[in-house]
Amino acid sequence: MKPLLTRRTILAGLASSASAMAFADAPEVSVRPQPRMPRPTKLIAPSDALVARAKLSGAIGFAVADARTGELLEARLGDQRMPPASTLKVVTALYALDKLEPTYRFATRAFATGPVVNGKLEGDLVLVGGGDPTLDTDRLADLAMAVREAGISEVTGKFLVWANALPTGERIDDQQPEHVSYNPSYSGINLNFNRVHFEWKRQQDDQYGITMQARALRFRPSTSVSQMAIVDVKSPVFDYRRGQDRDRWFVARRALGNEGARWLPVRFPALYAGDVFRTLARSNGIVLPPPELADMLAQGRDLAQVEGPILVEVLRSMLKYSTNLTAEISGLSASRTYGPGLASLEQSAGRMAGWARTHFGTMGVRFRDHSGLGYGSEMSAGDMVAILAANRQIRPFLKTVNLTLNKGRPAPKGVEVHAKTGTLNYVSSLAGFVTPTNGRPLCFAIFGADTARRDAIPPEARERPPGARSWARRSRQLQKELIRGWVERFT
Repeated sequence: MKPLLTRRTILAGLASSASAMAFADAPEVSVRPQPRMPRPTKLIAPSDALVARAKLSGAIGFAVADARTGELLEARLGDQRMPPASTLKVVTALYALDKLEPTYRFATRAFATGPVVNGKLEGDLVLVGGGDPTLDTDRLADLAMAVREAGISEVTGKFLVWANALPTGERIDDQQPEHVSYNPSYSGINLNFNRVHFEWKRQQDDQYGITMQARALRFRPSTSVSQMAIVDVKSPVFDYRRGQDRDRWFVARRALGNEGARWLPVRFPALYAGDVFRTLARSNGIVLPPPELADMLAQGRDLAQVEGPILVEVLRSMLKYSTNLTAEISGLSASRTYGPGLASLEQSAGRMAGWARTHFGTMGVRFRDHSGLGYGSEMSAGDMVAILAANRQIRPFLKTVNLTLNKGRPAPKGVEVHAKTGTLNYVSSLAGFVTPTNGRPLCFAIFGADTARRDAIPPEARERPPGARSWARRSRQLQKELIRGWVERFT
């Protein structure tokens, strides 16, 4: 069996970034820990009482184990498959690290298909995406500047964008509201997490000034690939129409107020990146025609290249901010290493599920994406705990969880909890590690879901469905109560 993180890959990561030190204690092999006691079929008090007191509809499943040995300490519906939500990103991070290695870097290139004569490129200029999920307008501006420094000021041929390094999709999940920025497109080239910044401000004539920008820290060029119109309707607040080569958004005037801003998803990622690069190139004195999509990657020579951070940094940020696009691109890029023929996100997720079964014996997992956003992904709490117990080196990449409860109940002293959260409508999950100053370290997974209520939500109410916020709040309370009990009983 191939180890997930060998000494060689760890040392390579250490040489490139101090952050990779988190993997210094990675195991030589990663196998599913075998429980040293039969899996309990019924909870023992007080966990039963905690679940009952929470009065949550749906199902609550969890498992907790000794993080060093994999010994299962307690479980409830530990083998029942449930939606992992964003805790799936932990699996994706491990998958990407195994298939791509910690020091992998995503790169974006510009190359020429012809010679450069007196500043004129006699051929096509091609913007070549490498899938970089962290590419932003500022880094794209650096690439445009590097092309200018390569001696190019004009292109006689086409300006092409090649985005076929990875499969392309207009949205991660079809069940989400159309306007939410956490459900963007994905492709072999991605810019600003495939989002556009929509800003509005009321003017003196009671009209609105609006901008649609590819905003970053240094640069904020406008884009024509995403267009906005203000309409006099009661609902919906946002409406979307897919154009032939651009996004057409509509917003209800009544919802705007005096001023504001929000991010919207981009559905044409390659044309968006090309449109922004064209603007940035023009600011550097390079005249380009409008971008066109390239089906095939032609022969040519590299003019310039920009790279993103090493993979361990990309994944650390993904787990901290729970960025769905980063998860999808990391998973797709990992699946691509199996060879050609990767056609879809769902196929890639299937490859990751197969990888998990092979490495950890988690035979019940079923994934439809790499972020956990889609409704089709399922795994059990027991499966998640098996993966965590075999990969304790991921713990420093997870956020700290404060176990303080209301009514003046402070967090237990001498213990740290690092975990990944996951939240969808009527789905709440938490998976991670309990590390006491003295005592037994634990790994755990808590999955809660009321899929019947989730599936009954009409599309127009999915952004803020009635009752979902209260349900999620009580779920988080229960998660803390359970962990506090495990700290008292098992550490």
